[in-house]
Amino acid sequence: MVTWLTVCGLSVVIAYLLGSFPTGYLAGKLLKGIDIREVGSGSTGATNVLRTLGKGPGAFVLLVDCLKGVFAINLVYVLFNLAPQYINYTFIPENLDIQLWQPWLVTLLGLAAILGHSKSIFLGFTGGKSVATSLGILLAMNWQVGLATFGVFLIVIAFSKIVSLSSISGAVAVSILMILFQQPLAYILFSVAGGLYVIVRHRTNIERLLAGTEPKIGQKVEAQPTADS
Repeated sequence: MVTWLTVCGLSVVIAYLLGSFPTGYLAGKLLKGIDIREVGSGSTGATNVLRTLGKGPGAFVLLVDCLKGVFAINLVYVLFNLAPQYINYTFIPENLDIQLWQPWLVTLLGLAAILGHSKSIFLGFTGGKSVATSLGILLAMNWQVGLATFGVFLIVIAFSKIVSLSSISGAVAVSILMILFQQPLAYILFSVAGGLYVIVRHRTNIERLLAGTEPKIGQKVEAQPTADS
């Protein structure tokens, strides 16, 4: 049997590796033989894939990147519901309720997956903006919050036709939604940290938004091979 702390540590590593899976990069290499990081915005995310490779590959990358977040969070549910018979609780105080720690471990694995997507170990610590992976995490945490956040994204994109503005709006709204849906403190802190991280990853987009040069859906973006966001 393995110890609880060992299992938790391994789960964080697995969540990071799941997030690191380079979906967009592989799509570019397999479909066009290109490095997606050297075209468009330089991101490996679904939006850059959409602009570069088309709707089908963009939708596929969006789905897989979202599922990475779902799978990362479900590691916790497997850990708490299916694996206890294989875990050694010797080093945990008897009066400590393990279940109380579940939201905090969910938060930790969620942050690891987000970091993995944007700083992939397979791509020299470059990657995407973690929007799709964050959505998957939110859906696995609480599907109502996830759908409401996605709803904010859809409303903003319907009016603006700008993906980055919609993503930033969702990143801002998620903390409010976590509070409105009375989620655990750990989830609220995740929404604040994750939302801020997503916004920071969009810093070049924010500069273009302020300058009025951010492309809308269907428009091309100037190549920025030095950017990993």
